[in-house]
Amino acid sequence: MTKLKRETKETTVTLSIDKNGGGIQVETGDRFLNHMVETLARYAGLALELEASGDLRHHLIEDVGISLGTALRKEAPETAARYGWAVVPMDEALAEAAVDVGGRPYYVGRLPSRLYEHFLQSLAVNMGATLHIRVIRGSDKHHMVEAAVKAFGLALRQALREEGSVFSTKGSVALELD
Repeated sequence: MTKLKRETKETTVTLSIDKNGGGIQVETGDRFLNHMVETLARYAGLALELEASGDLRHHLIEDVGISLGTALRKEAPETAARYGWAVVPMDEALAEAAVDVGGRPYYVGRLPSRLYEHFLQSLAVNMGATLHIRVIRGSDKHHMVEAAVKAFGLALRQALREEGSVFSTKGSVALELD
């Protein structure tokens, strides 16, 4: 389990997360953000308690993404399966996600909401993950964003699965900082 508290002049985010599953409780003051974070946690198989507040909706969504990514970076086991991929239909929407939690931060994707595109980018980069999101089709913005978040959650569940060995031709990466 990882606990994190992040405070700036604009936001406060407090969370605890466990890749081994459990209950989910989210309160951000933004109902759609609550819904997307709860959805991500459920589909990824995570236990999550998150409380956040902020001055502007943009700052709140961005800082929740940063905080989730930072905590998930710590939760990812060195011997994780590393890769995950999923396609999710939601009514008229269809979205695909592919993730690599191997420590190479990168985001590629287009959502019909710049805020939620920024949320996923902030999460992926702070997690040290490569995340590709593709909304294949859809007309309802809510369904398109939610299908993408569900696909990411399912892909993340696969990628975080403990495999018992490092899945890389490089082996473990040792890094020393002074």
